[in-house]
Amino acid sequence: MGKKSEASAIKPRLLDIAEVSGVSTATVSRVLNGKPGVGEEVRNSVLAALDMLGYERPAILRHKTAGLIGIVVPELNNPIFPAFAQGLEFRLAQHGYTPLICTQSPGGTTEDEAIELLLGQGVSGIIFVSGLHADSTAATERYQNLRARGIPLAFINGWAEGVDGTFVATDDAAGMDNAVRHLASLGHTRIALLIGPDRLVPAQRKIASFRTALLEHVGEADAEPHVFHTLYTLEGGHAAAERMVESGHTALICGSDLMALGAIRGIRGKGLRVPEDVSVIGYDDSPLIAFVEPPLTTVHQPVGALCRLAHHFDG
Repeated sequence: MGKKSEASAIKPRLLDIAEVSGVSTATVSRVLNGKPGVGEEVRNSVLAALDMLGYERPAILRHKTAGLIGIVVPELNNPIFPAFAQGLEFRLAQHGYTPLICTQSPGGTTEDEAIELLLGQGVSGIIFVSGLHADSTAATERYQNLRARGIPLAFINGWAEGVDGTFVATDDAAGMDNAVRHLASLGHTRIALLIGPDRLVPAQRKIASFRTALLEHVGEADAEPHVFHTLYTLEGGHAAAERMVESGHTALICGSDLMALGAIRGIRGKGLRVPEDVSVIGYDDSPLIAFVEPPLTTVHQPVGALCRLAHHFDG
């Protein structure tokens, strides 16, 4: 009985795969058995669903791949980065590519080491998520060298001057305008922005958009006293929120959801309530926000759309 139960647990269920890939069970069966009569896009969708559900591909299908694509993401403590990794993995698998994911962490693998690792595996392209391309002080030679070798590149949320690649990013201007307008509609005039180091391109874009929105919706011409720099972490949000409360602000917009959760803790540590005394808006709309109580208002980052645009890069 034990062996039968174990086999049933790992055997692919046609219905599950069909639901995820959006096709019939008959089509799933044809793909898994290597039968003709199924379009390439449909076939790749079925295989992507198979991978996402954790099933092993049938031996007859394992050799069929359009190539390896590297994905380089920062540390996985921030839930938005695993969301990007999963979204890219699914998109690439749909188009027949095999994704290789490299993660970075303080004291761990660096971006340059990840690049060398991926080159050693013979990747056909690399997608960078919020990497050194997002740091305006970082050198860009690593990317230029990759392009000189004919490696196509795509970058999510950042910008590297003089680099030939596909760049996609969240519309920070629209996101910040919506956030400030919402807080202003609640009667707030002392609105703060908690954001990362100003050398980071996404932070620069958010600050510029915050400045414009603050002038338009609150009539505040000088945004500098309302910008608090910190790290994109729980601890960073906690520390910055304490400073924000002490300066008399009644609402804050955070550069990430993780930062917002830390900020809420810092605000409550000062004996204030959220949202009754201080309003907090996050940024990312990451999966963990669904479990926050009370619910956190957050600026949506279109992970699916960005992944769809990023994986279309070419050489």
